[in-house]
Amino acid sequence: MSYTSNFHQSYYRAMTPDRGHIRALRYAVQIFFLLLSISTGYQFYEFVAQLQARGHALMQRPPSVDAFLPIAGLMSFKYFLFTGNIEPFHPAALVMFTAVVLVSLMMKKGFCGWICPVGTISQAFWMAGEKIFGRNFRMQKYADASMRSVKYIVMALFLVLIGVAMKPEMMVLFFVSDYYRIADVKTMEFFTMMSSTAFWVLLGIGALSVLYRNFWCRYLCPYGALLGLLSRFSPVKIRRNGETCTHCGSCSVNCPSLIDVEKQGVVSSAECFGCLTCLSHCPSNGALEVTAKKGKARRPFPPFLYPVVLLLLFYLVIGVGIVSGKWRSQVPAGEYARIIHDASR
Repeated sequence: MSYTSNFHQSYYRAMTPDRGHIRALRYAVQIFFLLLSISTGYQFYEFVAQLQARGHALMQRPPSVDAFLPIAGLMSFKYFLFTGNIEPFHPAALVMFTAVVLVSLMMKKGFCGWICPVGTISQAFWMAGEKIFGRNFRMQKYADASMRSVKYIVMALFLVLIGVAMKPEMMVLFFVSDYYRIADVKTMEFFTMMSSTAFWVLLGIGALSVLYRNFWCRYLCPYGALLGLLSRFSPVKIRRNGETCTHCGSCSVNCPSLIDVEKQGVVSSAECFGCLTCLSHCPSNGALEVTAKKGKARRPFPPFLYPVVLLLLFYLVIGVGIVSGKWRSQVPAGEYARIIHDASR
């Protein structure tokens, strides 16, 4: 890089207000949802423990635990489209799935970048790796593309099995089964009664997440793969202004999704989390903007509005579910206790 380029880069950094507050806001939102998820998981654990010990619970089952059942949400979504009915046992799974899909259609993969607790943990791992090793590692181009195909293959299998092969009448039989009614308990027991195989697999993913940025999200998460494809239709995107861009490379270097933002006009990649990290590191005022499509034009809007709109959309759908009475499970606590007792035999 020439002396002139270095001078320009330093000049723009000096003249442009620091936008680290964007990252700070994102981290705060991520930590909030991570703590909320931990709290929900613990409440559900206590609810199940009380049922197992007493046959009844002194607390209600937290409906938002259904957020950990995305496959149930996908099944319920198809069932609703075909029948107009919402299955009563895990209705919050449908509500949460709908909220996540809507957010992805409107605000890129904002759910992955701001809300998803797994994404937050994955981020903490690679940031720790960056501190330990001084950098993160990166796969060669073809190896990276091959690995990224894994999540799309898994996603396609789920879409074929549930979206095509499973008919609504088959879903009804599955919905009324004891296994489905305590699918949340089975998911919890995957962690509380973890097999040695599951332990070593998760340990391996954790180790790789330290070395590679967002290893799980980038290569293995089928949910993220689906949301990434949906996000390509989002009217909200990051746009780069070639006239004000200084080509310092900060946006590309700091992108958690490894997108070469510096060479993009509009960031439309399915890997984009909508995290605004590129924008927060950009030293040139106006070089990167959050824009919303209006007709054939894209209009910029303040970055702080992005998480506001994202969270409003997310909780709007949840609010509709609560108000309409399609939020709490209709499985009685006594029935829960019986099924759990029978399953433990």
